[in-house]
Parts: sequence; C-alpha cells; structure tokens
Amino acid sequence: MGTVTIGVSIAVPEPHGSLLQERRTGFGDAAAHGIPTHVTLLPPTEIEASDLPAVDAHLIEVAATGRPFPMRLCGTGTFRPLSPVVYLKVVEGAEVCAWLQQLVRDASGPLVRELLFPYHPHVTVAHGIDEEAMDRAFEELSGYEAEWSCTGFALHEQGADGVWRQLREYTFGGPVIPPQTAHADRGSLPAR
Repeated sequence: MGTVTIGVSIAVPEPHGSLLQERRTGFGDAAAHGIPTHVTLLPPTEIEASDLPAVDAHLIEVAATGRPFPMRLCGTGTFRPLSPVVYLKVVEGAEVCAWLQQLVRDASGPLVRELLFPYHPHVTVAHGIDEEAMDRAFEELSGYEAEWSCTGFALHEQGADGVWRQLREYTFGGPVIPPQTAHADRGSLPAR
C-alpha cells in the first residue's frame, strides 16, 4: 500500500480562508495554492496508508472530547531568523489548540511524533520567500483580524502534486458554541 503524508488542522473559514490564501500567493509563496488556510494540529507526517483507519478512529475519539470554542486571529508575527515564516497570531483559542494537538499526538495513539519546534498555534501567510516579500506580508497583514466559532478539525493528505486535500472533517462532541467575546461587533463569522 505504501506511505501517505497527512496533516491535521483547523480550517480558517470563508471568507477569510480564501482571502488569506490569495494574499499568500500574492506575496510570492508558490506553494500557497495547494495549502488551505489553517491552524496546524499535526504537521506533515508520513504514515503507512494501512494505518489510516486507526488514525481515523483516533481522531474521532479526539473530536469527541472537544467542544466548540471561539478562535480569533489578530496581527502578525514571525519565526525569523529561526524559520522563514510570517504568520497571523492566534490571540483567542490558542490554549485549546495546544491541548488538541497534544491529544492528536498522544503517546497511546497512532500519531506519536516529536515536533521540530515547540508548538505555537498560528496561521502562515508567507513561508520560504525572499526577505522583502516577508517584510511586506508582515506589514500589510499587521492589522488583519478574523474570528469564528471553531467546531472541529480535519484530516488532510498531501498529493503527489503537493496539494493538500481534505480526507475527513471531525466535529467536536459538544453541542454548545460558546458566546463570542466583546469583539463580535467586528464581523465575526457564524459557526459552520
């Protein structure tokens, strides 16, 4: 059967997802067209294709323990010079993202792996492009804000063409979406 490269992430919903993907492409990030806008819970990980059913069962369990929570992005940050990345900051929901990614990589599950860097939830808007374009991304998106109610996460597979495609979406077990923060008047998006 061979191996597949998978990732687990929280989607940034529309209209923000497409807009940020277009901006990322506009900054010169050639890979952007194949990467849906997201917050990573499990970075690209190679597994045996035959392990996909076990991964699916594990992610169903993780989702069952989760509850909808408010997510908010505000402002830019960078991992430079350590890593050539400019990102949007997760200013609300970061703690829940950190908890979820630990559950996804739990030692008793099929997705155990070490991370190259400490986990830091973010939305990449520029990666591996020239410094001038990185600076432009940092400046032009510094005032960007988005918020929504996160109701789950998804499993993606990277194709041979480099494009990430969703295999399955996992909805959290809790039925209640928490009320939005005082920032709801800035055009927050309804839950999907």
